[in-house]
Amino acid sequence: MTKKDFSFSQQLRLKKPAEYKKVFTNPTKSSDAYFTLLAVRNDFDHPRLGLVIAKKNIRKAVHRNRIKRIIRDNFRCHRHHVCNIDIVVMARREAQDVTSFLLQKSLEKHWLKLVTRCNSYSPHL
Repeated sequence: MTKKDFSFSQQLRLKKPAEYKKVFTNPTKSSDAYFTLLAVRNDFDHPRLGLVIAKKNIRKAVHRNRIKRIIRDNFRCHRHHVCNIDIVVMARREAQDVTSFLLQKSLEKHWLKLVTRCNSYSPHL
């Protein structure tokens, strides 16, 4: 049995404005009350994550940091099922008022939806 790496290394992040712009130009969307996710296929053999947590929507830094931590952790645990997609997660105002459990369940639904919509399904899901 192979040991999976659950780290969140630099190669798994969207860092440059051009990388974000590519996702925003022609994305596959998935949204609910807490998040809007935008995704496009990439040329790598792994997914990459970008976060947009606007101060306009989530006023307090404590809440923004909590939401970012939940998103990163959930992505880190599920990235082995999501292949070669660049994903930008945008938090909505309602995300600050719900439990971590509900946010995690919401993200799990989004990962599955984006995998099927972007046609990059991994059979190990």
